[in-house]
Amino acid sequence: MSFTKSFTAQAADIDELGHVNNAVWVRWIQDLAVAHWEAVAPADHRTAYVWVVTRHEIDYRGNLAEGGLATGETWVPDPPRGARFNRHFRFADGAGRVLVEGITTWALLDRASGRLVRVRPEIAAPFLAP
Repeated sequence: MSFTKSFTAQAADIDELGHVNNAVWVRWIQDLAVAHWEAVAPADHRTAYVWVVTRHEIDYRGNLAEGGLATGETWVPDPPRGARFNRHFRFADGAGRVLVEGITTWALLDRASGRLVRVRPEIAAPFLAP
């Protein structure tokens, strides 16, 4: 199941080239994924587990200036592998032009122990297309 969230470029997000800094895009990638988790995961899962990024693969295709709006979309196309799964993302401007896209690998941790845990089917189910 895909999830979308809008982001507006603030003055603090803009670098010396006049557009959203790459580090801000990475923050938005994380904010998008966390918002998706919080929107669809049951409360007991949100309490018991936390996700950490193990890898980002990002393609920067366009720029966004201050005040610009980007709509982020994220989805998980494939079942998890052990404690990890790949989350795809895309950010587009108001005209639908893709600005940033890629794949982030996330790993699931038990919140209490800090240890990696296998992503069980019931944890993955809300993120996978039926």
